[in-house]
Amino acid sequence: MKQLSVDELRTAFLEFFQSKDHALLPSAPLVPHGDPTLLLTGAGMIPFKPYFLGHEEPPYPRVTTCQRCLRTIDIDNVGITDRHGTFFEMLGNFSFGDYFKKEVIPWAWEFVTEHLELPAAKLWISIYEDDDEAHDIWRDAVGIPEERIVRLGREDNFWEIGVGPCGPCSEIHLDRGPEHGCGDPNCQPGCDCERYLEIWNLVFIQFHQDQEGNLTPLKSKGIDTGMGMERTAALMQGAKSIFEVDVIRPILNKVAALAAVEYGSEAKADISLRVITDHCRSITFLVHDGVLPSNEGRGYVLRRLLRRAARHGRLLGIQGKFLNDVVDVVIQQMMVGYPELSGREEYIKRVIGLEEQRFHETLDQGTSLLTQLIRKEREAGTSIIQGADAFKLYDTFGFPLELTREIAAESDFTVDEEGFRIAMQAQRDRARAARGETGYLGEDVEAYKTIQEQGRSEFVGYTQLEAESAVTALVTEGVLVEQATAGDTVHVVLQQTPFYPEGGGQVADRGALTWPGGHGVVEDARRPLEGVIAHKVMLKEGTLRAGDLVTAKVAEGERWDTARHHTGTHLLHKALKDILGEHVNQSGSYVGPDRLRFDFTHFEAVTPDELQAVERSINEAVMANYAVESMVKDLQEAKAMGAMALFGEKYGTHVRVIKIGGYSLELCGGTHVPATGSIGLVRILSEGSVAAGVRRIEAVAGSLALDTLESLDKTVRQAAATLQTNVEGLDAAAQRIVDQRRLLEK
Repeated sequence: MKQLSVDELRTAFLEFFQSKDHALLPSAPLVPHGDPTLLLTGAGMIPFKPYFLGHEEPPYPRVTTCQRCLRTIDIDNVGITDRHGTFFEMLGNFSFGDYFKKEVIPWAWEFVTEHLELPAAKLWISIYEDDDEAHDIWRDAVGIPEERIVRLGREDNFWEIGVGPCGPCSEIHLDRGPEHGCGDPNCQPGCDCERYLEIWNLVFIQFHQDQEGNLTPLKSKGIDTGMGMERTAALMQGAKSIFEVDVIRPILNKVAALAAVEYGSEAKADISLRVITDHCRSITFLVHDGVLPSNEGRGYVLRRLLRRAARHGRLLGIQGKFLNDVVDVVIQQMMVGYPELSGREEYIKRVIGLEEQRFHETLDQGTSLLTQLIRKEREAGTSIIQGADAFKLYDTFGFPLELTREIAAESDFTVDEEGFRIAMQAQRDRARAARGETGYLGEDVEAYKTIQEQGRSEFVGYTQLEAESAVTALVTEGVLVEQATAGDTVHVVLQQTPFYPEGGGQVADRGALTWPGGHGVVEDARRPLEGVIAHKVMLKEGTLRAGDLVTAKVAEGERWDTARHHTGTHLLHKALKDILGEHVNQSGSYVGPDRLRFDFTHFEAVTPDELQAVERSINEAVMANYAVESMVKDLQEAKAMGAMALFGEKYGTHVRVIKIGGYSLELCGGTHVPATGSIGLVRILSEGSVAAGVRRIEAVAGSLALDTLESLDKTVRQAAATLQTNVEGLDAAAQRIVDQRRLLEK
């Protein structure tokens, strides 16, 4: 077999499938875009889930990628086994209704035998137990002997995600030899021993599974394959574990040098070395992809991995902060595959450094409390940390449950994890009640899939605020209905609409639908599926039916205020970068008719002088009256122009670019004013912290900014009158009163 580095293996795989007419797409971020059902990208197919589900149209019929992935399901095995890690790269090729088994099976065989030069005689194939089609292709078209094709059951060789597309799998395994096996003469793929190493999984997406588990053949079948980069590289390089492949071993060596220990000399130390090595790869990419430490969701995964790595550093005897020394090596090793790491090094290290510092500040205090708890429970005759106590450690000291469990286990204690979960859920319920969360379009999307198949909504709101359109469909509580009457709230889908659907931080337009004999108020607009715009309408008068012709009119004043705030947001983003530094990036926004809110990465409070400079820069751009132009470009062309893309956003092959004179260039689908002069004025209202390393600015534009200044002017004049002075003398008068008060107090 060939001796390939990780970078060579990645290139060989992607070039092979490019030669088979696959479009090469870059790795998506670890944060799945627009998918609330998933915490992190854990497989190569995740970015393409909307295509397999039929929710969106794929840009290409066949695609190949090397996708960065993160899974914590096997975290307890990381460091202990040779093959488990939380961060990994997944090589894959995908077909969206283009080719199927008879193409992908021979291609897979061609790649592993001719390009990787794996010995054909040592390769075994597993298939789903009743997949005769795959069996016959492997045997007859490829030439695999019958005895090396193994039929396995649903648990091993069938891919499913509940309701939705699914299908059988076929895996390629390498026989590593009986010395790695269990000793059973009948050992074969499917055995739990280490003899047969799975290197590639081919998934044949050919069924739709309903809620009862019934399988219906799909009209458009798909292919989803996954080859684990690290495991395959270890095989190609003759490495004993994934931690010894060429891009990972230098990271491990750095950790060993910091700890002044030799890898391989002591089993317990080796576990810590591997944990730190793996977790530093994970946290580097999590922070790069916009995740920040927190006690919930993705932020909790980051915090858990980072603090776990820091604690293993302590177990190795490393004193003080050290993770960024390891992160430097991670970035250096991964730069070839992920050149986007360049330019983000300082930001990544700043976030990690701050969180590591916080952990060191609380670790001793939390560990001391945990030691006291262990002593108290032992005196009471138990060996269990109560769930409420474990939650207090988590909530107050940032101790992940897993860390409490690990430290407790060292004293032969367990943790009441059910009690912990009950306390956690109680806190979430309190937070949800405080926020008053409400859902929108939470109903099943099946109705919208039917609408999507019939035809898509055309958005005409960039150029007009009023349009006549036929009603494509009416949806109530997830069900298509023929009509709705006065008093009903219904989701209305139009053939064309001027209403901007919420997205990119911008709120939806509001307005009205009118038709002969009736009218309704448009309260909201969303995209439940690509190409479908659903308007939430409260019917005030008359009956509305599918097929009726209506006039859709956007509330003009609100739209203009929103547009002023959206263009103002672009000016604010650019001004912050100019004045605070290029590390500033958007991490969230709200754009509405009432204000703009902009969250951005920065590690300290913005000073009054800096804030004043930002506001002046924005208003100088307003006074310059730059033309605001929109253009549709190829994504790569737009990036080559220097257009800013926002982290975590998903872009198609063609994107809308907003150019503001020579001042700003961003990818954006929102609505804007025609020239910056139309904004009138921008006034910053507040600046503050919302999370570690994230600041927030709120501002208003146009007449709202004038209202703010008029209110401030009125307050100043009233204060001057109260102090019996003019506005110019207000400061001196206030100081005189303060001095007099101090004198009287003495």
